[in-house]
Amino acid sequence: MSGRPVKHSLTLRGHRTSVSLEHIFWQEFRRIARERGLALNLLAAQIDATRGDIGLASAIRVFVLETALQRDQHDPTQTP
Repeated sequence: MSGRPVKHSLTLRGHRTSVSLEHIFWQEFRRIARERGLALNLLAAQIDATRGDIGLASAIRVFVLETALQRDQHDPTQTP
């Protein structure tokens, strides 16, 4: 597995932008979007709207990590 970021294009509120994330973050970000029944662009736009002064790629990574941590806290079958 490569830890190098992979660049993908997203459309946020009608504007194209590119985001570089590691493959594992893209995988998990897509899974979360599917789970929530959202298009990837819509989920990215939601994150973009609330990210404050950090970069979009960083905001997506934090979102993915926080979502995974919340899921682990609510899933008693997870082992520490």
